[in-house]
Amino acid sequence: MPNLPDVVVWSIPAFVLLTVIEIISVRIHPDEDAAGYEAKDTATSIGMGLGSLFFDFFWKIPIVAVYTALYEFTPLRVPVLWWTVPLMLLGQDFFYYWSHRGHHVIRILWACHVVHHSSRKFNLTTALRQPWTTLTVWPFYVPLVAAGVHPAALAFCSSANLVYQFWIHTERIDKMPRWFEFVFNTPSHHRVHHASQGGYLDRNFGGILIVWDRLFGSFVAETERPVYGLTKNINTFNPIKVATHEYVAILKDIKRARSWRERAGRVFRGPGWAPAPLPETAEETVPA
Repeated sequence: MPNLPDVVVWSIPAFVLLTVIEIISVRIHPDEDAAGYEAKDTATSIGMGLGSLFFDFFWKIPIVAVYTALYEFTPLRVPVLWWTVPLMLLGQDFFYYWSHRGHHVIRILWACHVVHHSSRKFNLTTALRQPWTTLTVWPFYVPLVAAGVHPAALAFCSSANLVYQFWIHTERIDKMPRWFEFVFNTPSHHRVHHASQGGYLDRNFGGILIVWDRLFGSFVAETERPVYGLTKNINTFNPIKVATHEYVAILKDIKRARSWRERAGRVFRGPGWAPAPLPETAEETVPA
């Protein structure tokens, strides 16, 4: 297995430089309608990103063990060559789409991903606001390892996907050329994804490519200006609360649930799911 570069580490100087450029751009040419920057929000996003690096180090231990065992079990092998790497990137991006979509429509998975959507700002530091419980992501990529993709190659592709998505977290870029907007994920598409309006909710899940959304019916173009954040914002900059608030809400809902069916729904159905209200019993009226 050839050594593949750690693209995230190599990209850190570019992350810092682009963020500084964006901050200067916002100061020099402010947009009154844009979300912009806020010191506490920026600090929280950076703190969440640093925390994710710490916790991911521990989550990777069991994940790598499972992937390695599966890779040794399967007889298939995909060599790392100049023409297979783009194919692996394509496959990883396809399964990223379904992982991302799943983390929006299944509440226990949303409890992990909601961290990334918790900011009411949208700038390059929002890309750093990552969850601390990414143990829920690994099952979506099992088919790639079973098909013979080496775990290290999968890690490289996942890192490349993450690095690509950094630059699309900005309001300073309006629209890319039409052909680019049709094929690739762009700031315009991703602004829709981070918006809290009803027509924009749960749309544009693509990582590098937006064609998956076009194929599977989840694409919406940006028309009105997005309002960022959650449908019910948490109004806190405490990193621990940002990382855990949805898990706490799930536990409270389970505790209040009236049946095991409702408990399962509170965990595995959509984030906004609630059981149908019990029919009200009409009061008997006794004639005088």
